Amino acid sequence: MTNHLTGNRLRGRTALVTGSTSHIGRAIALAFAAEGAHVIVSGRDTTRGNETIAAIHAVGGRADFLPADLDGTSATSRTLAEQTLHLTGGHLDILVNNAGVFPPSGTLTVDDDIVDRIYAVNVKAPIFLMQAFAPHMIDNGGGVVVNLGSWVARLGIPHGPVYASSKAAVESLTRSWAAEFGPRGLRVNAVSPGVIRPAGPDTDSPADALMHSTPAGMPGTAEDIAAAVLYLASDDAHFIHGTVLDVDGGRVAVNTV
Repeated sequence: MTNHLTGNRLRGRTALVTGSTSHIGRAIALAFAAEGAHVIVSGRDTTRGNETIAAIHAVGGRADFLPADLDGTSATSRTLAEQTLHLTGGHLDILVNNAGVFPPSGTLTVDDDIVDRIYAVNVKAPIFLMQAFAPHMIDNGGGVVVNLGSWVARLGIPHGPVYASSKAAVESLTRSWAAEFGPRGLRVNAVSPGVIRPAGPDTDSPADALMHSTPAGMPGTAEDIAAAVLYLASDDAHFIHGTVLDVDGGRVAVNTV
C-alpha cells in the first residue's frame, strides 16, 4: 500500500485515544497516525471504530480498535489499560483522555443517573486510566497525557452546568497530575475546545451565535482541536507542563462587542 503519512513527529510511539470513533476523538486518532504513531482507537461503537481504523490503514497508518464503554469503574479502565498494553507490547507513550458525555440538562432537570453518568465518564474514567497507565509509563521512561477540557469550565453559560463542572474537574486534575507525575517523567496538559462544528454537513448551528463576539467569529473544527492535541503530545511541547491550552477562537479571553 502506498504510504501517505505526512510527518514523523510521533514516529515509533504508541497512543491510546479514548472516545476516538467519531468527531474530535477520531480527528485526533487520524492526526496521530499521520505523524507515525501506532494508535489504539477506543469507543463504544464497533462499526464506527472499524471505520476509523480503515481510514487510518488506507493512508498507510497503523491502528487497532478496542471497544470500551468507560463507565467510571476502576475495573473497566483497568481492562482497557491491560488490553492496550497487550496490543502495544507493554509500552504506551501517549494517553489522550477524550471520551466524554454531555446530556443537555439544567440543574432543575438532572437526576441521579445523569449526574452519575457525567462524572463517571468525564472524571472517574480518566482518574482510573491514569491510575492504571501511569506506573507503566513511568517505568518505561515517561510519556505524555493530554486531557480534553472545555471552555464552559471557566466561562459560565446557562446550559449543562453539571457537564461544565466535570470539565472544570478535568482541568484541575491536569494541574494536579503535572505536579504529581511531572517529576517522574510524565508530561500532563489539557486542551480546552471552544464551540466546535458538529460532524456532518457544513450547515449553520444554533451554537454559531456563541462565537459572534469572538476574534474568530465562527466555530472551530475537530481538526483544529486535533492539531493542538498533536502539538502537546509531540516533543515540540517538551517544556510545557500543567497547562490548559484554549483552542476556542478567543471565546474565553476576548469579547469584541
